Amino acid sequence: MGTTDASRPDPGRARGTPYEPGSLLDVLSVAAVVLDQDGRIVLWSPQAEELFGWTAAEALGKYAAQLLVDEENLDEVLRLFAKVMGGGGSWAGVFPARHKDGTTRLLEFRNMRLEDKDGRVYALGMATDQEILRDVERDLALSLRLVAQSPIGLAVLDTELRYVMVNPALERIHGLPARAYVGRHVREALPFLPADEADAVERAMRRVLATGVPLVDHFTVGPTADTAAGERARLVSCYRLEDPAGRPMGLATSDVDITDRHRAATAARRRLALIADASVLIGTTLDLDQTARELAGVVVPDLADVAAVDILDTALHGNATPPNERAAVFRALAVASAGGGAVTDAVRAADPPGEIAKYDPDRLVAHCVNTARPVLLARVAPEDLGRIARDATSAGLLGRAGLHSYLAVPLIARGEVLGVLDLKRIANPEPFGEDDVVLAGELAARAAVCIDNARWYQRERATVLTLQRNLLPQRPQNLVGLEVAYRYQPAGAAVQVGGDWFDVIPQGGARSALVVGDVMGSGINAAAAMGQLRTAARTLSGLGLDPGRVLHHLDRTASGLDQTIATCVYAVYDHREACCRVANAGHLPPVLMRPGSRPVLLDLPTGAPLGVGGVPFESVGVELAPGDQLVLYTDGLVETRDEDIDTRLAVLVDLLDRHRLDLEATCDLLLAELREGNDQDDVALLIARVRGPL
Repeated sequence: MGTTDASRPDPGRARGTPYEPGSLLDVLSVAAVVLDQDGRIVLWSPQAEELFGWTAAEALGKYAAQLLVDEENLDEVLRLFAKVMGGGGSWAGVFPARHKDGTTRLLEFRNMRLEDKDGRVYALGMATDQEILRDVERDLALSLRLVAQSPIGLAVLDTELRYVMVNPALERIHGLPARAYVGRHVREALPFLPADEADAVERAMRRVLATGVPLVDHFTVGPTADTAAGERARLVSCYRLEDPAGRPMGLATSDVDITDRHRAATAARRRLALIADASVLIGTTLDLDQTARELAGVVVPDLADVAAVDILDTALHGNATPPNERAAVFRALAVASAGGGAVTDAVRAADPPGEIAKYDPDRLVAHCVNTARPVLLARVAPEDLGRIARDATSAGLLGRAGLHSYLAVPLIARGEVLGVLDLKRIANPEPFGEDDVVLAGELAARAAVCIDNARWYQRERATVLTLQRNLLPQRPQNLVGLEVAYRYQPAGAAVQVGGDWFDVIPQGGARSALVVGDVMGSGINAAAAMGQLRTAARTLSGLGLDPGRVLHHLDRTASGLDQTIATCVYAVYDHREACCRVANAGHLPPVLMRPGSRPVLLDLPTGAPLGVGGVPFESVGVELAPGDQLVLYTDGLVETRDEDIDTRLAVLVDLLDRHRLDLEATCDLLLAELREGNDQDDVALLIARVRGPL
């Protein structure tokens, strides 16, 4: 019937143990009747009275045929009786019998001959109601068929926790044949379980056996005898078996194999975790290469053993989407791998970050970007390596690494194909599937937006920097009595570049103008406003005006620009007079350094920023001797988010006091010490030192 059973004596039914009703025979209520050789009833059981309705007093001594058989069946009964009594064998079958109430009932009969020590012969008849017997037979047949064909692993254990029966499903789940179970204790039959887990199983079974409280759907993940199948996830239930009288007979267990469901749930959780990680880890900066490295790092090793991120060269220099079925030119941005070993060869086959690589239209990455659709090779054949790799050498490396599954997903943002996410599996034995395609596509879509933002950021940053550097002065020539050094350092983000400037303007005679300014705001608009103010300052400088008057005219210029506010320090040094006149428009004060003295911040009227309008600006004269220095700077050099400006200015003064270096070294020192980890704003720095007399 598809199950394996073993009959073992029940210690609870040993000789001398009192009988308690409730067995299967009690359910069937089998009647026993003994006839002598003439057919008279000599023995009559209580079950016979229940089945036929006649008491023992009424039945004993009577001819059974006359008492129990209708007239029409009498000849057949006498023939069968004679056959049995004559040694013709037993008889079994369904026969109509008469009840005391006159009704006829179909009974299942078993008749056999008995012989005593004196040679006298008797007939033993056993009977039960056919309907009851058929119900029991149907229940048993159904139970056996269900057990044999059920996809659920089923087992029966006795009260000593030894297997009595297992079904084929349990054989498949555990990877053991039935003969490995039957007659063995649970510990012996499941040798693949760790000792502590076997102890836990036995304790749970004994608890169910003792209390009768079932264990239902206990989730467990563990090994089986089939090591190739890996760990299996199961829902295990355990129930106590009882006879009709409620006596414990043993245990029944059921094992539902939910490995596929468990793996699917695990994969779903992994996908959600990867997507969650991607939302946090990808796009932390607007640096294109860093964003690509973040994407590659997220997918390794959970999704792939080797991941590469390549961007189309056209995406960096114009239209992102290449024409269909053309060779694709990529710039490699990032490669990440899960470790060494064979994976190393696959990493060597990838394009090194920063290099340009051309792939013909027949290559899979080119097909991926040309069609804007994923390319999946669940099982990579040797002939596929040439379509994956850039050249024959790379194909050989991939073959040696053991590449067995490949997936390429386009990076698409705002309808444009930017590049490709290239995934390879080597150490991971599972091939890429459709779920992996969906997951990789989700990650690629999220990352592509970040990559596109970084791409546009780099373009804007390059544009702003180019504009600003072209607007900033070149090294000045023919400064009378002054030696200068300067630096311009842009902010870390493109949108924060553009507002700071400096200038050194030779004037007639022995005069030179020094300017440092900061346009509020950032980006191209700030850079453009800065260029206009710088041009105006240069023009005004040529008129030989006092610094206060220059700032007055610059204020009017700034007021004419759309919502432009700027700070500025304007100084004019006259070498013949050994004097410098300085005016301030809302800017941080310059630092005056004299040999042998501690540097000080110039005490200047602060003034209002340019663009406020209608505010007077005052000039202050400062005597300068040979060796004296003026340090002019923008707020990006000293301002931070967690310290007040007075503290930072004190740090600046202290640095200048402790390190008396040449001008170029001083510029480098200030940027290194004050800008570390603080690149949120532009910096313009100008240092001028007075030379000796004319």
